[in-house]
Amino acid sequence: MAKPLSQQLADLSVRAKSAKDAWAAAQKEARDKIAARKAQARAAAKSAVDNVNERLKSAVESADRDWKAVKAKIAADMNALKAEIAEAKHERDVKHAEQRADRLEWEAAFAVDYAIAAVEQAKLAVLDAVDGRCAAEEGKRA
Repeated sequence: MAKPLSQQLADLSVRAKSAKDAWAAAQKEARDKIAARKAQARAAAKSAVDNVNERLKSAVESADRDWKAVKAKIAADMNALKAEIAEAKHERDVKHAEQRADRLEWEAAFAVDYAIAAVEQAKLAVLDAVDGRCAAEEGKRA
């Protein structure tokens, strides 16, 4: 796993605060600054989505390697099972618990990455809304 969940959750918190701060600042800024913020938000959202896509690609490649490793492990376990059934059962139970924990951690990390991408997209949507409101206000004055 690239980052611990605690670090990913901290990153999510920082990004959510950044979206809130961008909204507050955008209401006070000139339209050209809003456009610049939107461009930054669009780039951050694209980067976050690209990160999620890369993690998915990595997961597929990892799954293929893991499947080959699992098949080799099963063959080895069958030989060990003949020698000592009780010990092999214990080892398999521990291995299964570790694999389940790894899978659950990966799913949680993916969910946090997805949440980060959603927050970045929400930030862009908020800036679009502020920009739209500015355009409407300018239209009223014209």
